[in-house]
Amino acid sequence: MHYDLLVRIKNATQARRKTVRLPYSNLDFSIAKVLMSEGYIKDVRKKAVEKKNFLELELVPRGSEATLRDFKIVSKPGRRLYMGYRELRSVRQGYGTGVLSTPKGILTIKEARKAKVGGEYLFEIW
Repeated sequence: MHYDLLVRIKNATQARRKTVRLPYSNLDFSIAKVLMSEGYIKDVRKKAVEKKNFLELELVPRGSEATLRDFKIVSKPGRRLYMGYRELRSVRQGYGTGVLSTPKGILTIKEARKAKVGGEYLFEIW
C-alpha cells in the first residue's frame, strides 16, 4: 500500500539516506513518479534482483525546500473518500500537495483540476 512508500521515504529522509529500496507495485511506481514531478524525489527506477522487482528511489537531500516533512493519509480501507474536481482545495495554503487516483491515472490536485477529473483522494504531503 502507498502508506508504506510514504513512511519509508520520510524515515530515509530524516536518516539522511540517499536512496530507498522497496517492493515494486504499479501503484507505488505511479505515486513515486508524481512525487518526482513535484520535487519530493530526485529519481525513481524499477530494478530486478533475482526475479523480484524493486523500486529504487533517489531522495532529495534533507534541508532543501521540497523535502518530505510529513503526510496525511486521507482515503483509508475503512473509509474511502472520493471527490469531484470542484471540491478540491489547496493543501497547507499551497505549500503541500494532494494526490488522487483518477480514471486518468495518479494525479495531483492541480493536475486533476486542470483535467476536470475527480477520483479517490489518497493522501496529502508537505
